[in-house]
Amino acid sequence: MPSLDESQDPDAQDTRWLTAEERAAWLGLNGVLLKLPGLLDAQLQRDRGLTFFEYMVLAMLAEQPDHQERMSRLAVLTSGSLSRLSHVAKRLEQQGLITRSTHEADRRSTNAQLTAEGLAAVTAAAPGHVAAVRQLVFDALNPEQIEALTLITDRMLSRIDPEGSTRPATP
Repeated sequence: MPSLDESQDPDAQDTRWLTAEERAAWLGLNGVLLKLPGLLDAQLQRDRGLTFFEYMVLAMLAEQPDHQERMSRLAVLTSGSLSRLSHVAKRLEQQGLITRSTHEADRRSTNAQLTAEGLAAVTAAAPGHVAAVRQLVFDALNPEQIEALTLITDRMLSRIDPEGSTRPATP
C-alpha cells in the first residue's frame, strides 16, 4: 500500500506496489538480513574472537583444496568488497592466520593462503558457528521449509547474482 499521494507523483501510477503478502514477506526477509549477521557475529566474537566476515574468509580458504585463493575470487566468495577483504586480510595476516603472496602466473594478483594456525582457528570456531546457524535458522524450519528456503534463495540469487559467482559448489 503506497504512502504517497499517487496524484502528486506521475511515476507512482506505474509502480507495481507490493501486495500485503509481499510486504509481509519483504519485511520478514529484511529483518533476517539485518538481524542474523549481527547475531552470528556476536557468537563468533564471544566464542572465538572472530568477526563473522573473518570467519567466512577463513572458512572459504579452508574449503579450497590447497587452502589458497586469489583475493579477487575470495572477495566474491565472501560477498565482500576487495577493499574490505584487504583490510580483514591484513588483520588475519598479522594474527598469523593467513599469508598473502603475489600470484605466480599473474603478478598483478594476490593470493591468500590459510596457515596451520588459521586452519586450527576456523576448525575450532566451526562447531559453535554451526550450532548458532542451526539454532537461529534451521531448528525453526521443518524439512519441507528447508527445501523451500533453498528453492527461494536459489531463485533470488539467480537475479542478484546471475553468474552464480557467490553460490558454493554443491557437494
